[in-house]
Amino acid sequence: QVQLVESGGGLVQAGGSLRLSCAASGSIVSINAMGWYRQAPGKQRELVATISGDSTNYADSVKGRFTISRDNAKNTVYLQMNSLKPEDTAVYYCNAYIRRYGLGYSYYWGQGTQVTVSS
Repeated sequence: QVQLVESGGGLVQAGGSLRLSCAASGSIVSINAMGWYRQAPGKQRELVATISGDSTNYADSVKGRFTISRDNAKNTVYLQMNSLKPEDTAVYYCNAYIRRYGLGYSYYWGQGTQVTVSS
């Protein structure tokens, strides 16, 4: 079993900041890439940011405002979100590419955390 547990969502005014965390636990051998996705009401889930080793990737809409980082010792990925805009309002999901004991790599998802940015 593998679990991804997100935290840090909430309600913030435009221009404010939030920091999301996602901790992976369970029968984990290793974690390759980790990332954040989001889904706004009536829209498809979209990539926000990913991190693999020292390499990061961001959606154009969040470049310069969001920063993804990772603590490998804690199997945790973070998303620092600054200068938030109302259009950042969405449910944010953590994603990780994990190898379990006795199995190969698979993608796992967290349950999601709501981020609401008021204007």
